[in-house]
Amino acid sequence: MYLAMLKKGETGIIVRLVGSKQIVKRLTDLGFVPGAEISVRSELAGDLIVDLKGTRLALNRSMAMHILLR
Repeated sequence: MYLAMLKKGETGIIVRLVGSKQIVKRLTDLGFVPGAEISVRSELAGDLIVDLKGTRLALNRSMAMHILLR
């Protein structure tokens, strides 16, 4: 399942990042790494507000489709 598919209040564990080298690097730099727990705090105008490692981040759905969860 991809992060973009989670609903408000749901949680997942990052399994891997998919996409170009640039996209994977950008997501990794933001803290999206395999093994990290992530939860969707809210959805706003097509974007996701997520909690990751004690930090709240906004992420658009197209980027969220590059994050594979279990």
